Amino acid sequence: MLEYEKSGQLKTKSIDLLDLHTSTDVNALVEEIQKAEPLITASRADQVKLLIQRLQNKLGQYSNHKFYLFKVIFITGSYDRTCKLWDTASGEELHTLEGHRNVVYAIAFNNPYGDKIATGSFDKTCKLWSVETGNCYHTFRGHTAEIVCLSFNPQSTLVATGSMDTTAKLWDIQNGEEVFTLTGHSAEIISLSFNTSGNRIITGSFDHTVTVWGADTGRKVYTLIGHCAEISSALFSWDCSLILTGSMDKTCMLWDATNGKCVATLTGHDDEILDSCFDYTGKLIATASADGR
Repeated sequence: MLEYEKSGQLKTKSIDLLDLHTSTDVNALVEEIQKAEPLITASRADQVKLLIQRLQNKLGQYSNHKFYLFKVIFITGSYDRTCKLWDTASGEELHTLEGHRNVVYAIAFNNPYGDKIATGSFDKTCKLWSVETGNCYHTFRGHTAEIVCLSFNPQSTLVATGSMDTTAKLWDIQNGEEVFTLTGHSAEIISLSFNTSGNRIITGSFDHTVTVWGADTGRKVYTLIGHCAEISSALFSWDCSLILTGSMDKTCMLWDATNGKCVATLTGHDDEILDSCFDYTGKLIATASADGR
């Protein structure tokens, strides 16, 4: 990750080295990187070489390890008030997570770890479960209306819940306690997600706005104002440089995550945008609409 300053704003850019291996010619690789990336000046070349050599050393340490696909599972939430875990290969049901008293509407794994599941319900609670045993670790209580969205932070230390009560809450996975309540929206929160570093969380609301919060402070960083109808989705790009928002106003908007300014409005749908997402590179965006496209 490269960190640099532009117009007084701190920015980041990533260089992917997915093809790096222990026999890679580091000098040739750095030359290729320099041709493609102006930020890597001649004075920085030796530093980059050192970093890549460290990565090579790490790769070499694991040459005797063999990795294989052990199990792939998926989860479903239902109006029958349960969440079920399934083995993807066989279709076998592994666990049924029972305990909610109303619809299980929002569900998530704590990826990339994959050993815990969070379920959000119309019964106003969120529950934390063990993937291995199906047992419930914690029940998070505090919302005064239905929970309709939730997300783990990438470090798997927090789970965030968004509710029809206009608030979002952050919960400590270890002790089950509430960490922060995010207040400021004037209507239901229906979308939320963390950035990849876990220090920001974004909430989208029926009040037509999207707010970015400090996950370590619970304080508002800035609010994105521009849509003229309810928000349906809000998320960061993988490198955290951009924010994508979808709305019932038939548009998506792209925002600079460093300053909250709109950089593009995506038009073309004839009806409400119901969902939107980046690909993992942050180069492509997909949108789904009530217009059938």
